[in-house]
Amino acid sequence: MLRERPQSVELLILGAGWTSTFLIPQLDKEDISHAETTTTGRDGTIPFKFDPDSGDVEPYKTLPSASTVLVVFPLLGHGQSKTIQQLYRHAHGQDNHWIQLGQTGIFNVDKGWNNDDANYDTSDSRAVAEDELRELHGEVLCLSGLYGGERKPKNWVPRIAKNKEDVRKRSCVHFVHGEDVARAIIAAHKKPTPGKRWIVSDMRVYDWYDLILSFSTLTEEEEEVLSDEAKTQKLQFARWVGELMVEEGVRALPRSAESFERRLDSRGFWKEHDVWPAHPRLG
Repeated sequence: MLRERPQSVELLILGAGWTSTFLIPQLDKEDISHAETTTTGRDGTIPFKFDPDSGDVEPYKTLPSASTVLVVFPLLGHGQSKTIQQLYRHAHGQDNHWIQLGQTGIFNVDKGWNNDDANYDTSDSRAVAEDELRELHGEVLCLSGLYGGERKPKNWVPRIAKNKEDVRKRSCVHFVHGEDVARAIIAAHKKPTPGKRWIVSDMRVYDWYDLILSFSTLTEEEEEVLSDEAKTQKLQFARWVGELMVEEGVRALPRSAESFERRLDSRGFWKEHDVWPAHPRLG
C-alpha cells in the first residue's frame, strides 16, 4: 500500500536500511516526523538514487523538506557532498542541517587513545567527502562496529579468522548497538554541532581474544543443531586462543586496553549531548 508522501518532515533519511530498523521506531516513539528513501522505493519509502555526476534538481523535488537530512550511504571523494547538498537546497531551501554516517576505520594514524580530535587518514575517500560536508557546516558520526538484530558479532569470527595466525593478529575492537546509533542520530538532530566529527561507540574496548573465546562456547541449542564440523571449528578457535595466551604470556583475559596499539575514546559525543549508551556492553 502506498504511503502518502509528506511535504515536510523533521528528519529525512537518505538510504533506509539496517540503521532505519532501529531509528524509525525511536523517531515514532519521540513523535519526530520522518521520511525515508531507498533506491527502489520499497516498503513505502521514496525512490531516490544519488547520482554524483548529475546536476539535475528534479529528483530532489520529490523529496520532502526537512530540518535535518541524514545521509546513510557513503559519499566518496571531492564534490559529492557539495553536489547532494546544493541540489537538495536548490529544491528546498537553506534551512536544514546535514548528518553523515561515517566509520571509525579512518582513525589509524595516532597510536594510543584516539578521540574526536585525533588525527585520521585524510586521504580516505569517505573521509574526504565527510570533510567536505563538515566544511559545509554538516557533521559526521563515525560509527564503530555495528551490531544488533541480524548483525551478530559471534557469527563474524569464521570470516575474520581462518587459522591461528589470523587470530594472533586480532587486537581490539569497538562496537555500538543499532539502538544506540538511533539515539545518537536523534541527539545530533536535536542538538546540531556543525563542522564536528564525532566517534560513536559504546565506550568499551573489547579484546578479540576474549570475544573469540567467549563465542567458542557451545550453547545447549548449538549442541543439538550444529554439525560436528561446526562444533569442531568453534572448539578449535578456543584452543588457538589458549595457545596464544601461553605463547604471549597473557595470564588472563581480557587483555589491558593499554596493550593495544590504537583504541577509541567516544566519551565526547555522549557527554556533549548528555545521552549515554543504552547498550553499554556487547550482549
